[in-house]
Amino acid sequence: MLLSFFTLLLALALDYRFAEPRRFHPLVGFGRYADLIQQALNRSSKKRDQFISGIVAVLLAVTPFVGFIIIVQHSMPVIVNLVIDAVLLYLCIGWASLQQHARAISAELQVNQLDPAREQLGRIVSRDTQQLDSTQISQASVESVLENSSDALFATIFWFMIAGAEGAVLHRLVNTLDAMWGYKTHQYLFFGRFAARLDDVLNYFPARLTAYGFVFCASSVEQGKKALSCWKSQAKQCASPNGGPVMTAGAGALNVQLSEGAWYKTDNGTEWQAKPEMGCGEPAQMQTIIDSLALVQKTLLFWLLSLGGLVFVF
Repeated sequence: MLLSFFTLLLALALDYRFAEPRRFHPLVGFGRYADLIQQALNRSSKKRDQFISGIVAVLLAVTPFVGFIIIVQHSMPVIVNLVIDAVLLYLCIGWASLQQHARAISAELQVNQLDPAREQLGRIVSRDTQQLDSTQISQASVESVLENSSDALFATIFWFMIAGAEGAVLHRLVNTLDAMWGYKTHQYLFFGRFAARLDDVLNYFPARLTAYGFVFCASSVEQGKKALSCWKSQAKQCASPNGGPVMTAGAGALNVQLSEGAWYKTDNGTEWQAKPEMGCGEPAQMQTIIDSLALVQKTLLFWLLSLGGLVFVF
């Protein structure tokens, strides 16, 4: 476990120093591979066939990579495995990249450049951003920081400490498949259901540990109580079983309200979909984007201190 913790620190250092690879990112290549699988298997018009094809597609997409990592780890010395694990974990973590995107949005909003801000936001969310005003852009950005920190950072750390590099890679690949196939459209409603449900399962505990982290890392005890209250009263109304706890607790910790709705692309075009209440206080503004990054940073430190304590105790 001590080696795993050291590997985690090394991977975070690599993420801090190099951020996301600008060219030839393995997840981009995986996405293309997964798209080829989807095109080959997602052809039936029957719901049952689509669902079964979706299961087969996930297995075909994930198994070769996770299996290869397991084989390599059983054939290499410990020191080599440590380096491989650190690099793999670094490629799975997207914290520095998320910060760069969020800060770019904030910078555009500060000079009232809404179109560039919408374009930057569109790179990290699946919703249509072209009709959003400054407040809505800020709210959506904060939502993305909170939810993606759980998916790309905390859940990856959780599965690495539980199951090693293969656990982190499995989670990240499934999360990518959910982002690609987890849409409620005619094309993906049944085909992507297995990927979406598997992603929900893998993120269940990490999301709640992340939410607790936001509660503990709020600016004050009173604000922490508000974060916990928002989580307990609002998360059950959210569509996402894991995004709900993370976003409501995070918004409560920041003392802001998140989006009342969003424009999503459907089979019938772009439609406005209302969202349940998330958070408290005034609507999130551009400064809240930076505040949300600080909250995630404090929560990461809280996690590392907690993990470090467990490592040295056990």
